[in-house]
Amino acid sequence: MRPNTLTSPLLAFCFALASCGAASNPQQSNANQSDAQSKPVAQKKPRATIDPNKFAIVIAGVGGEEAYTKKFTEQAAHLYDALTNRLGFDEKNVYLLTEAINSGPENGARETDAIKSQRATAEEARKSFGAIKAAANGDSTVFVMLIGHGSFDTQQAKFNLVGPDLTAKDYAALVAALPTRRVIFINSASSSGEFVKPLSAQGRIVITATRSGNEQNATIFAENFIAAMMNDEADADKNGRVSVLEAFNYATKLTGDWYKQKNRLATEHALIDDNGDGTGHEEATAGDGAIAKIFYLDSKTIEEAAGDAELAKLIKERQRLEEEIEKLKARKSEMKQDDYDRQLEDLLVQLATVSQTIKSKQKR
Repeated sequence: MRPNTLTSPLLAFCFALASCGAASNPQQSNANQSDAQSKPVAQKKPRATIDPNKFAIVIAGVGGEEAYTKKFTEQAAHLYDALTNRLGFDEKNVYLLTEAINSGPENGARETDAIKSQRATAEEARKSFGAIKAAANGDSTVFVMLIGHGSFDTQQAKFNLVGPDLTAKDYAALVAALPTRRVIFINSASSSGEFVKPLSAQGRIVITATRSGNEQNATIFAENFIAAMMNDEADADKNGRVSVLEAFNYATKLTGDWYKQKNRLATEHALIDDNGDGTGHEEATAGDGAIAKIFYLDSKTIEEAAGDAELAKLIKERQRLEEEIEKLKARKSEMKQDDYDRQLEDLLVQLATVSQTIKSKQKR
């Protein structure tokens, strides 16, 4: 029977691991190199309204070294907290898998405070996808994030689990079996770039920490993406919400800045694919980013996010115009060039006007 809340023992486990030493090879390891700027912002906010039609699977894979086990487990705990407290996911709909789990209460904790994660095995991963398949529907949102190490042998890409691993094709089959196309799949591991093509599908957002299977060093993208989800600074258009694209852009920038500050050659380049063509890009271009730009993981209404009725109407209008522009771009090949240019110019002018009005109101 799968428990459904994350309580003190897992976090206690994280804190206990915090005293562990650094990874043995600093040249190849980023496990203890995180800067304060990429840490999730610790702001105490009211718990978000629960949306029972949202589901998530968070898997912290095998660390290989104690420092990595600590890092991956902490990141999974932070993400679980963000999903269930900030983003409106019901605890019973969030499946947490970690390398090491506690089987019972510790340090005087009550029986009900026993660890609530499951072991990060292929079997438990399949069970989690199966449970969501049974509970979800065509309008459900499913968020999946893999945190850990990956591998690529020139033939197939894998994400490292306890025991046998699952390949990119395995995850593609599990996701394809879900009743909804509203899926955000993030593989933040090394060699994760090879997951883009197998996971790509219409209506699905796929994000990887690397651009190929040959970027095999440990990554820092995961902590930066989690930070973006919990940091208002990632809200580039200032509409009170962080879209998946904004989180991707923010995490990408933090990751690039980290390598520059350390004077290191970047060994990871994140990709996003959301147009179903199987080709990811490092930014919103070539058709990618349109869905992620208007896809939010929180449960806020536009009115709640804006905090102002008039501003909310303007934000709705901006979103409508952005959607119209993307629809027009999709029809470009079917239109006369003059008609396309005229309609695009008209929409862009309207969008610029509305955006300027929004900025003016936000400065008051």
